[in-house]
Amino acid sequence: QVQLVESGGGLVQAGGSLRLSCAASGGIFGMLPVVWHRQAPGKQRKLVATITRGGSTNYADSVKGRFTISRDNAKNTVFLQMNSLKPEDTAVYYCYYGGVWGKGTLVTVSS
Repeated sequence: QVQLVESGGGLVQAGGSLRLSCAASGGIFGMLPVVWHRQAPGKQRKLVATITRGGSTNYADSVKGRFTISRDNAKNTVFLQMNSLKPEDTAVYYCYYGGVWGKGTLVTVSS
């Protein structure tokens, strides 16, 4: 079964950028979409961005124009480029594929 490992989180000032990675091991990203979610403290987990095998993307309204999801099929990795970060982007970011969740990576945006 595929395992997902997120990385790239950290502390950044408002207006800054981070690039998250989701690497698959024990398997490959196949035909299903790969999805980034996030969960802010005390709130429900919410979808952030989706990318299909063919590269079609979809974003939550709150991140459109600031976040970009992409994938490198050869490296079995999906990325989330986050620009113009806001304090409200603070959350644990999770990668999801085919019923499997990663453990998440924490993003903290200071004002």
